Amino acid sequence: MSSTDQKRSGSDRLIWTIKGAYWAAMLIIAGMALASYLLLQHMMAVHQRDEELMMLATSQKALSQRILFLASETRLVAPDHRPPLVASLRDATARFETNYDRLLTQMGARTYESDGGAESILFGAPHHLDHFSTSLIANGWRFVAALESWLGARAPDAAYLGARERADLSETVARATLEGYSALGEKLRGEAQAMLDRLLSVHRVLFWTMIGGICLIVLFIFRPMSELIRRRTGELVEAHDSMAFIAIHDGLTRLYNRAFMRDHFDALIKSAHRRNERLAVIQIDLDRFKQINDTLGHAAGDYVLVTTAERMRAVCRASDICARLGGDEFVMVMPAAGSSQHIEALAGRILRKINEPIVFGGATIFSGASAGIAVYPVDADNPDDLLVHADLALYAAKKQGGGTLSFFSDELRQELDNRKQLERDLVEAIATDGFSVYFQPQVSLSSGDITGVEALLRWDHPVRGMIPPNDFIPVAEKSGVMPAIGRVVITKSIREAASWYRAGIEFGRLAINVSGTELREADFTAFLFDTLSTAGLPPWKLSLEIVESVILDDEQTGTASKLRMIRAAGVHLELDDFGTGYASLAHVNPNEIDRLKIDRRFVQNIHQNDDNSKIVRAITELARGLGISIVAEGAETEEELSSLMAIGCDQVQGYSIAFPMPRNEARRWLDARRLGTVEADTSEKIA
Repeated sequence: MSSTDQKRSGSDRLIWTIKGAYWAAMLIIAGMALASYLLLQHMMAVHQRDEELMMLATSQKALSQRILFLASETRLVAPDHRPPLVASLRDATARFETNYDRLLTQMGARTYESDGGAESILFGAPHHLDHFSTSLIANGWRFVAALESWLGARAPDAAYLGARERADLSETVARATLEGYSALGEKLRGEAQAMLDRLLSVHRVLFWTMIGGICLIVLFIFRPMSELIRRRTGELVEAHDSMAFIAIHDGLTRLYNRAFMRDHFDALIKSAHRRNERLAVIQIDLDRFKQINDTLGHAAGDYVLVTTAERMRAVCRASDICARLGGDEFVMVMPAAGSSQHIEALAGRILRKINEPIVFGGATIFSGASAGIAVYPVDADNPDDLLVHADLALYAAKKQGGGTLSFFSDELRQELDNRKQLERDLVEAIATDGFSVYFQPQVSLSSGDITGVEALLRWDHPVRGMIPPNDFIPVAEKSGVMPAIGRVVITKSIREAASWYRAGIEFGRLAINVSGTELREADFTAFLFDTLSTAGLPPWKLSLEIVESVILDDEQTGTASKLRMIRAAGVHLELDDFGTGYASLAHVNPNEIDRLKIDRRFVQNIHQNDDNSKIVRAITELARGLGISIVAEGAETEEELSSLMAIGCDQVQGYSIAFPMPRNEARRWLDARRLGTVEADTSEKIA
């Protein structure tokens, strides 16, 4: 072999060596890059799975306490109130069991547990969570079976046959289950963090090894790979930061949320106590927010909320904490609040700023705001009472006309005590059947026929006597017992009307007021039809009176389809207090509404008030043109009856016709009309 051939052969070997080294480096770098990429994907998958496990543990904590609470409530309430609690207990137990199965499945998919890890909490000392979970499930089902057997809800061959004491739900098991899931959540959180730390450590090793290996081909590999790593790492950090931010901030206004206030309020009060300082809680509510949503849409409402939050931040001090509790409710906590004059001055500046006009989409919005103020330690020494007292002061400010502020006072404290007592009395009245139903007839002026009878709720308190509905219904709605009271009215009035129907007593249609809260109950339709069927009253002999706000909330609450279903079954729908709300004429649809009810404020002194006369005439002509029936309520004098008849409003309801009467008096009144004994008196009134 010549020297030239030897040189060429050596050169070829060098080239092949370089190429081999190049491709070997490329493969190594590619392998490292692939490993780094898959590691990041694995990190995100593990993080997501651990988040799901922690959510399951949190859900199990809540369900274990709900099972114990429902079991306790079931023991305390009267037997006729137990079925819905038993159903809720059955649902909670089933959900707890399903979640536990899911948790075991997902725990089995984890591959990085070590001795003393999360699985030790399930199967080892001191928590033995698997034992207590299965015990709670077994106790729950045994308790449900026992209750259903005692209530007669189970077939004889499936009845519970054990001893009564074996059916009791163990509070010790429930408490141990709660502690176990708390420990499991903490352990999962720690293991997830440790896993992420280990994965990040491996990731760093791969990264720096890859940097050393790409020195010769940096222009080909380093830039795209480093960009990929930077992007994926940035996404992980951003996701973590975003989750941390969302956890304590309101997504719309970016103010702190209710969870942050709940977690930090105690610390603020303790700090104020150590420093011997006053702390003020200012609760702010927009006066016309619902009107803005109804008339301009939710986009305008969101803009108003965001603008309100920005104005609060602009006016408050750096040490103040601003939060949105939900809806149009805001709260500001002022550490080192100073004197009442200082608090009032700051709250006044905030209100003046918030009450400035807001321009949205070419429209000028005057939302208005009111504020209620409670001060630590003068008004309360704990977060819950401070918020309640601030809310009560806010309500007092709204009663003054809105756009102003009010401090919590001894008068409001007395009012709060009275309201709490009234809430307790309402619950007792529901349990002891303390409510009654009165009936007020509706009459045709032209023929004298009875066109309907409205059922009216009455409460004869054993100590206070007869309490006006306007005094206790708002309290019932706010305390959440209004649906239960509404069902009392529906049941009693339908039973009474059914007895009239069977006796051949003419009463037109029974009209019952139904609130939006009642309609939002999932089983309202079934309850209504079951009550009609059991009592034997045809659906066409019943009318449900709804207010305009129920129609406006249809899209948000889903009551529209429920109302259409009720009407399709033959029940009539009436729009109560027409003309006093914000419903548009688009909602006055003869395919959805059978009768309009003119509010009493337009009827009173109609013969002396030309404006009211024009309004009633316009409503009457509108209803007549649409083919909708109409009735005027609150007619109390002969002059008002004459004016209504002259306008063409034929159906009336009021003291000039008949006062609201207990069921026995109402039956005698209706029976007397049927027999003609009050015909002369009624004809004289109508004339």
